[in-house]
Amino acid sequence: MEVTDFIFSRREEVLLTGDYNAYRAQSSRRLHKLRRKLGQTTPKGRKYVAKRAVTAEDVGENAAYVHLLLVSAERAWAQAMHMKATHSAVPSAKGITGAARRHIVSRLNKAAGYARELVQLLQDQTTSGASETDVLEARAYLASLFGALYLEKQRWEDCLRSYSVARVIYTALGQNVKKDAFRDLLSGTVDPSLRYAAYQMKLPRSKPLPSLAIDYFPADSEIRSEVEKIDPSCLTMEAVGARKTADGATQQLPETITWRSRTVALEDASISQALAAASTAESRLASWLAEVAGQSASATDKAAAYDQAIIASQDAVDATKTAIDELTSEGVDPGDRRIQALQITRTAVNYALIGWRVGRNRVLCGEEDGVLFDAEGKMGTKPATKRIEGNGKKLTKLREQVVLYDSTLQSLDFILELPGVAADSEFVAELDAKRNYFRALRCLAIGRSHGLLAKSKQALALHSKALELVSLASTSSQTDADTQGPPRLDISRRQIQALETALRSLVAHYRGLVTIENLSAAETADSGTQPLIERLSEYAGDGVDLAHLVPYPPQMQPIPVKPLFLDVAWNYIDYPREQHAAPQQQQQQQQAEPEAEEKKGGRRGWFGFGR
Repeated sequence: MEVTDFIFSRREEVLLTGDYNAYRAQSSRRLHKLRRKLGQTTPKGRKYVAKRAVTAEDVGENAAYVHLLLVSAERAWAQAMHMKATHSAVPSAKGITGAARRHIVSRLNKAAGYARELVQLLQDQTTSGASETDVLEARAYLASLFGALYLEKQRWEDCLRSYSVARVIYTALGQNVKKDAFRDLLSGTVDPSLRYAAYQMKLPRSKPLPSLAIDYFPADSEIRSEVEKIDPSCLTMEAVGARKTADGATQQLPETITWRSRTVALEDASISQALAAASTAESRLASWLAEVAGQSASATDKAAAYDQAIIASQDAVDATKTAIDELTSEGVDPGDRRIQALQITRTAVNYALIGWRVGRNRVLCGEEDGVLFDAEGKMGTKPATKRIEGNGKKLTKLREQVVLYDSTLQSLDFILELPGVAADSEFVAELDAKRNYFRALRCLAIGRSHGLLAKSKQALALHSKALELVSLASTSSQTDADTQGPPRLDISRRQIQALETALRSLVAHYRGLVTIENLSAAETADSGTQPLIERLSEYAGDGVDLAHLVPYPPQMQPIPVKPLFLDVAWNYIDYPREQHAAPQQQQQQQQAEPEAEEKKGGRRGWFGFGR
């Protein structure tokens, strides 16, 4: 008969685009069609005759009678919700009172009457042909309507008992049949109402909803037997939040959480449940990675295994944020002990979530966080047969690595914004060391891409910067000596030393390439003017130019012959040739003087007289 699907599908279809009044109008039209189909309408001109009651035989013959009761109940429920939404929109300190509240209670009581009639009909399974699941779904629907009725009447204990029945039944049905309707009804209607009724009864928030529902589940043996037929463990300790670890042991809900040197109590049961689920997912991931199947899996499969841990950690973050928002909306002072404890919890669960995200990024980067870049295959894999790939695929892999490193750096920056982190100088120094490590990896990936493009100078600059950053990370005393378990935010000294060694070799490699390129460029510039015979003392980086060995045709050039050997006694020895050369120079000067005088006196002009 699919009672739950029939209700949920129509609610979701109409309420997605309209409101409760549109749902009421559609239910009225649907009810008229069903009555006309079943022959229960009053013809025109005839006197109204009361409809006969639906019997179990009618249900057994035609399932439309079940739909008739359900649509009637839904119409009354939709009208009550429409009136409640309309009056709630008007700001009033008194809330909904007087005739409006009585009208809402009346419509909910009428809806519950139709649902009670349906349950009574389906209990006669031999006549109606209903199954155990149909009876339980009808009981859960009746319990949810009674819960809404008692909620409006402010009868909190009766409301808690009714919603407890609905929650236990929907949870038990959801274990056998994986339907979105059960999960959505629990998260959207049952759980919030159950928690609100517990709050009004001043029950402790540390008690989880499954345990609360089981405690207030009625002691009626008939209902218990019907539920246990579907799920025998629905009323046991496994249903109240106790989970199984990887080795099969029962895991209890945590009561405290520790962040750095501070330990606070967990007063919200939803946070405890989410942390227990996260711990279970972590133990399963660690055990799978330790097995042979996990060790031989590819990087993509290992990263996919992180999803369950990330989802569980995200649930813990959401539960913490919801608890903080609830206390803030109640007007609790930010300096209150409960708010401060939740802020510490928020920092701890957010750090755990970021750790799992960073761990998945590190797995996707490849072996040793991408230091061992496999240029012939995929990152972090060992191909059976080596194949040569083009630079395009290699650059694509390096680009993917850079994106992962950017995501990791953004996550580390988000940690600094968490409450209480900026005031912890030791923790900030640890984050700086980790940030320098991932920045060095990012520079390494970009430098490798420049190396593939034959840009040696850019690659040398990036590798030198990466070596500088990893040196800063290695000098920090905040790095972990060794890490165990799945990769997260922890960085070991061995990993830093491996990165530093790889960078030193790359810096030396590209420094040599840049030197050779500079020599080749200088040689190319001088090769047009000087032949090889005049550059024998220089290293030929790009090879020997055999077309320019010697100058041709040869030209007249001075060459050194009989070099002069200098002596320290040069200035202290008087050579004989200097003594003979002095008198001869004096005689030549004396003979030259009279000749000059004779020539001076004998010069005359053109006309016989001197000038």
